[in-house]
Amino acid sequence: MSSLNTKYSVHWLTGQFCEYRMESMYRRIIKTRARFETRLSLILGSFIFGMFAITDYHLLGLTREYYLLITMRIVVVSLCLLLAFIIGRWGNYFRKIWLHALPLWIFATGIILIVPLRPESLATQVTAVVVATMAFYLLIPNLLTVVTFASLYLSIGFLTAAVLFAEISPVVSLRLALLLIMANVVGFCALLRLENLQRRQFALLQEERDQNRHLLKEIALRKDLEAQLRMVAERDALTGLDSRSHFMKRAKALLQRSQVEKKPFSLFMIDVDHFKRINDTWGHTHGDWVLTKVAEACARSLRPTDVIGRFGGEEFIVALPDTGPDDAQIVAERLKKKVAELPLKEEMSEMRLSVTIGIALAYTEEADLDSLITRADQSLYVGKRDGRNRVVMSREGTEEG
Repeated sequence: MSSLNTKYSVHWLTGQFCEYRMESMYRRIIKTRARFETRLSLILGSFIFGMFAITDYHLLGLTREYYLLITMRIVVVSLCLLLAFIIGRWGNYFRKIWLHALPLWIFATGIILIVPLRPESLATQVTAVVVATMAFYLLIPNLLTVVTFASLYLSIGFLTAAVLFAEISPVVSLRLALLLIMANVVGFCALLRLENLQRRQFALLQEERDQNRHLLKEIALRKDLEAQLRMVAERDALTGLDSRSHFMKRAKALLQRSQVEKKPFSLFMIDVDHFKRINDTWGHTHGDWVLTKVAEACARSLRPTDVIGRFGGEEFIVALPDTGPDDAQIVAERLKKKVAELPLKEEMSEMRLSVTIGIALAYTEEADLDSLITRADQSLYVGKRDGRNRVVMSREGTEEG
């Protein structure tokens, strides 16, 4: 509530937002509705104002005063209808306040001019002025300050015309003045309350929208953090390959699918040869660079359906669904060749990169991922023992180079 009391505070006398930016925003938002309501009110008011020409005829007949009255009514009605059209097309409650205020002054002038032309009907005109005053405040959309000045102009002008042309007594003048003051006070308080309530409603709506936008930002931020956390959990920070845990999750799903569909499944364990020597000779920065290059070469050598991850240190692991022994051998040899062809940094030109690959195949539906990893790791160990830079395949526990 404290934010509503400061940012959306409403002036106690004008019924407008104290902050100009908020008042401008409010007027821009309601300008379409205000334009429509103003046009409708002007058409209705013009019809009522023109309709009293019938009463003029019954009271005055075809006299000079009647022709002056009918001319005045035609001018007022024509101007108001013209303004209704203009406001309907180009009205702007935010920037063209004068355009919306102009009909009030035209109606007020027309009502005042009736007094010198029909002074004998002052009693009925008083009722018309009170009704017009309330209509100014409550029916034709305008700012409270604009309506107040127009209504005071109508009241003062009507009272002055009544004193000058109807020759009313001081007592009657006082009564008429009190009546018009009361009408203005009631209309002013009613519109002030209405303006206040409308702006409070707008303030609550804006506050709710601000909270919703803040909530959406919070949700987006949380989703972004979740995505980052998921990335950290699923990706190896150095190579960008699947982390060990994420690889295991994906590889198990691929293995189960292969077993259900009765299709072959192969697993690679890849080890970078003499990696410790690289770290000891050129440092861990060069070692990390080598790992990233090897990871890129391995990823380029695989199919989109294959899954590769960093198993730990200088070891990588690959799951190859729908891959039998012959295809697995071909892929492993291609991968080994790609690594061997990698260009190295100038200071490392004396060495040649190579990898040793152990392959395990899933032949039965009972085979699980852990056993495949164990067999692939054993094949890898055989290859390293036999001199490295080779592919070794395990067949139900039997290794063949």
